[in-house]
Parts: sequence; structure tokens; C-alpha cells
Amino acid sequence: MPAVVIRNLSEETHRALKVRAAHHGRSTEAEIREILETAVRPASRVRLGSLLASIGREAGLTDAEAERLNQLRDKTPAEPVRFE
Repeated sequence: MPAVVIRNLSEETHRALKVRAAHHGRSTEAEIREILETAVRPASRVRLGSLLASIGREAGLTDAEAERLNQLRDKTPAEPVRFE
């Protein structure tokens, strides 16, 4: 699992992280992980599959039409890119 080192963190910031972690009942390291996860993967982010399904519903696409599109879809495996 990847590790991250944070250099030059002020004492005040480190102390605030420790207090915040204690308030949430977890270690400082676990608190930092939670802060980073929340920052880069917010719960409100749009998920592509959900967005596409929503667009299909708004367009009035029926299950039968969606199945027909799936049958017509090209299922040939893609060839990897070659940089030769």
C-alpha cells in the first residue's frame, strides 16, 4: 500500500490534527487518511454509470430498447495501443 510523507508541517497544524483525531476517536494517521479521502473522493461526486442511466431514463429509453442496443454493441475486444 502506498505511503505519503508530509514534510514541513507546522506544529500548530499537527496539534490541530491530533485534537481533531481525538475528537473523532481515531489515530492522527487515520484522521489524515479520512481528510484526504473526503477531499479527493467526495460522496456527492457524479458516477459515470449512474449519470448515463439517468440520461437514458430522461430520454425515455425503455428496457427493450436498451437491450437491443446492447445486442447491437460491438463486443470485439480492443487492441492495445502500440508505441513502436
